[in-house]
Amino acid sequence: MADFGCMYGQGFLRLAACVPRGRVADPDFAVREHLELAAEGHARDVGLMLFPELGLSSYAIDDLLFQDALLDAVEGAIARIAEASRGLFPVLVVGAPLRRAGQLFNTAVVIHRGAVLGVVPKLYPPNYREFYERRHFAPGLGLRGATIGVAGRTVPFGPDLLFRSEGPVAFTFHVEICEDIWVPQPPSTRGAMAGAELLLNLSASNITIGKARTRRLLCASQSARCISAYAYSAAGYGESTTDLAWDGHAAVFENGDTLAESERFQTRSGFVAADIDLERLRQERMRTTSFGDCARAEAGASGGGEEAFRTVAFALDRPAAPVRLERVIERFPYVPSDPSRLSEECYEAYNIQIQGLAQRLAASGVGRAVIGVSGGLDSTQALIVAARAMDLLGRPRSDVLAYTLPGFATSDETRANAWALMRALGVTGAEIDIRPAARQMLDDLGHPFAGGEPAYDVTFENVQAGLRTDYLFRLANRHGGLVVGTGDLSELGLGWCTYGVGDHMAHYNVNASVPKTLIQHLIRFVAASGDVSDETAAVLGRVLATEISPELVPAAAGERPQSTQQVVGPYALQDFNLFYLTRYGFRPSRIAFLAEAAWGDAGRGAWPENVPPEDRRAYTREEIRHWLRLFLRRFFANQFKRSALPNGPKISSGGSLSPRGDWRAPSDAGSRVWLDELDGG
Repeated sequence: MADFGCMYGQGFLRLAACVPRGRVADPDFAVREHLELAAEGHARDVGLMLFPELGLSSYAIDDLLFQDALLDAVEGAIARIAEASRGLFPVLVVGAPLRRAGQLFNTAVVIHRGAVLGVVPKLYPPNYREFYERRHFAPGLGLRGATIGVAGRTVPFGPDLLFRSEGPVAFTFHVEICEDIWVPQPPSTRGAMAGAELLLNLSASNITIGKARTRRLLCASQSARCISAYAYSAAGYGESTTDLAWDGHAAVFENGDTLAESERFQTRSGFVAADIDLERLRQERMRTTSFGDCARAEAGASGGGEEAFRTVAFALDRPAAPVRLERVIERFPYVPSDPSRLSEECYEAYNIQIQGLAQRLAASGVGRAVIGVSGGLDSTQALIVAARAMDLLGRPRSDVLAYTLPGFATSDETRANAWALMRALGVTGAEIDIRPAARQMLDDLGHPFAGGEPAYDVTFENVQAGLRTDYLFRLANRHGGLVVGTGDLSELGLGWCTYGVGDHMAHYNVNASVPKTLIQHLIRFVAASGDVSDETAAVLGRVLATEISPELVPAAAGERPQSTQQVVGPYALQDFNLFYLTRYGFRPSRIAFLAEAAWGDAGRGAWPENVPPEDRRAYTREEIRHWLRLFLRRFFANQFKRSALPNGPKISSGGSLSPRGDWRAPSDAGSRVWLDELDGG
């Protein structure tokens, strides 16, 4: 438990992209600005700091780059930074012009704990439009296996360098410079395929209208294509404006997502930092098998691959005190807090459901959809989808045969909601009271409830759940219909469904990969979309306000109805656990760490729209670990249910539990390994 609260013990690395103030051709000033930022990074426990291209000399100084006095001062600046780095935690990557073998190179110099680890030259100095670098710099192409003298030492030099921390904080990074990312085959692509999780770009990059947008596109797409983090640092205030201008654009991306971005056109030094999830990147690469296939193919075609790189080893130790994660972890991994993104994802999910069911209805040749409507969240969304699928097929909504199937614990409220929804949507509604058949079956089984005892065990519950589904299948036989399933992804993850002839089974389940935390937002989206009448929207509001309950066990007088979340845990936490276990394969102690970062403080980070105030709560570490233990037990114990799932469309990149989709697992695996890891982690 010593490292539980420390991000460096949980597979994260804090990475900073820096923009120091400049002063034209003044290495002394550059050293002071670089070291002030490095000290600030040290104080904030940053592990890796990136500075701009030619930051120690200035970029736009033209033929001053050929002046020995300036070049000597730059080498002295590197030595001073290296010496100062002895007492600093971060690895520093700085930009400098360096001489080698009678040529001048635009380089990145990697420094840590008093040593220059290596030097990487720019491969593609631009020589078009406003750029004239080939006048001054030799390209670094072909310089493999070389060395360079700098700061009194001979160190590795070339584009074939990977820098790897082999200490307690393990990671690998690759360095390229400015124009290198603008070419069709950026050097960082091969660096990533050779094992670098972090790709760094030292840039000067003058600003013109619209260029920042293109930078974001390039860097974000490179991070996504390479399944990596990509950091970019450009020159800012103080660089020469003789013919160009500079905006000090710094940003950090991870697998396509923007994690941090600077405010541009600042006159002061600064940096942006982001906590990179190294374990997420490693998991993504491992399960994206085409990434490894491409790496092997490229290595075979070009003679590249990991063996084409030299690895420069160093050790980044963990800070003495635990470092709190600064990265905001979404509380609801299936439900973005950004309103525009949430709206877009609800639109996509809703239409995936509609299209999936419409195609199945058309392909099956049946005339009707048969669905059980409880008045709860899941069946409400499924009924809306069924009605819209009929619209899409140009068929009357009366071809949706919707049934309420009240049992021993059905409330007047949910029954009224079900009827109101069926009427508002214009489907064919009917009701079958399952209590007589349930009493008969319980009597046939010799169950004590048949003799008048209040025995509300699993048999009592599943007799009702099974009869409901049994009726629906026989109704489908009688009317030439297809049974539309309503159970959701969260219930499948927790095994909260009755196997076989129960809510586990359907001809086609539109909710099969929709988690409980998302389904309520889908209903809100539909209610506000203009796709339904005001009457329907009002009913949907009442459904959203209803307690989540299977309504199988009668409540005693004055007691609240049966609550699902009191049994299986808060869906907010259990969906979080489900996502990180199945989507990324994280160890349980890390899932608990992330859950505490997301849920430990109700005031930290944004909440999705329309989450009720009473649900905007925090969870303690003890609560998080308790419900995670229960999740692990239930998840592994109920795999047999997921191995026999009916068809249904995959909705979310978070995954599906279908054995034909994202999740395949043996039904007889136990949870002991995962529980032991949680208890020991």
